[in-house]
Amino acid sequence: MTTNANSVAERARELIAPVLSHRATFDVVKASGSLITTSQGRDYLDFSTGIACLNLGHNHPDVVQAAREQLESLWHAGWGTYLYESLVTAAERIASVAPRSVEQVLFLNSGAEAVEAAIKLARKSTGRQGIVAFRGGFHGRTMGSVSYSTSKAEYRQGYHPLVPSVFVSPFPHPFEWGLTQAEADQLAIDELERMLKYEVTPGELAAFLIEPIQGEGGYYPGTNAFLSRVRSIASDHGILLVADEVQSGFGRTGDWFASQVLGVDPDILVMGKAIANGLPLSAIGASKEVFSSWKPGSHGTTFGGNPVSCAAAAATVDALTSVIPGVAERSEYAFRAFHELGKTHQTIGDVRGMGLMIGVDLVDDKGRPSQEAFRRIAAGAEQRGLFILPCGPDGNIIRFIPPLNVPMSELSEGIEILADAFAEYEEGL
Repeated sequence: MTTNANSVAERARELIAPVLSHRATFDVVKASGSLITTSQGRDYLDFSTGIACLNLGHNHPDVVQAAREQLESLWHAGWGTYLYESLVTAAERIASVAPRSVEQVLFLNSGAEAVEAAIKLARKSTGRQGIVAFRGGFHGRTMGSVSYSTSKAEYRQGYHPLVPSVFVSPFPHPFEWGLTQAEADQLAIDELERMLKYEVTPGELAAFLIEPIQGEGGYYPGTNAFLSRVRSIASDHGILLVADEVQSGFGRTGDWFASQVLGVDPDILVMGKAIANGLPLSAIGASKEVFSSWKPGSHGTTFGGNPVSCAAAAATVDALTSVIPGVAERSEYAFRAFHELGKTHQTIGDVRGMGLMIGVDLVDDKGRPSQEAFRRIAAGAEQRGLFILPCGPDGNIIRFIPPLNVPMSELSEGIEILADAFAEYEEGL
């Protein structure tokens, strides 16, 4: 069987459902750290990190060793069959670094599944049905989770009717709205309070579902002022605050979770992506009181808490303990570099984010979102050896998410490649 790029692409076109597309023009045969190697033998800096899953980079040796050792002893148990060490160890590690409101953990498979579980738990715990989501949030593609996702209308296209009793309130988007952060925060809170006055009474709401920093919706970070007010409204009315930290968790924002950076404790924490540095695993965390509403049999999963993934998760937390303190230096360097580029490149409309979760908003000469700018700059970066992904409803925002332990030399190289791609793009305008 041949393994050249053309044959892989041809076989994929024949066998893989077209709903799954790939942005790269190459196929990958191996990876290590920040680097991926194609079947043609070329190396690329991978600043997509598996869509923010590989916070420790590809094939981190400690995680590989933990997974390999577990694989050789027990690789599947199944929900409700028997206990095993890696399940409990992973829960201990995660509870030790999560917000103080997390006392227990339930493991699942994917971020979308964890969101679904969190909403089921919130409804069961409160005895209410209504859910408030925030515009621009992304929570997954399953029928329930897509009902809460408003990062792109196309994710919902063709799937109506969606899950009922879902209400959508604005999340602060100061750049998009042309407001200061304080003005945007106040507008969003005013609209939430209007919703509770005109559309749904607080006593009918089970949860506020929110990303503390929006991912797919454009890398807009929340603020303490905004999230504290949301927290206060929730607490006043017995509404559970569900923080979706599937993308922002496990060091991505400079602390274990964005909730900790922003000083707001959720009632239910949703985790995924980087939890096991790329192996399939997700989780929800909450207090014993919240979980007490779920009696045995109220929820279930076959593969959630897989022994190998749990072993990888425990090793990931251990490894991140020494990595996270270095995120601040890398973040400061990257933000400074992008702000400097913004002074000379009109294509950069805004730079925002937190830690190494940075969005670079690309615009045209009239200040409008430019998907064409991203497409051409990403192509230029790929030609020079850097792979990146977009985000935002217009697909115009660079999603800058290198590994948290990326060497400074590679971080600098990646930004220099982007600078050259910016220059090439603007010279052609």
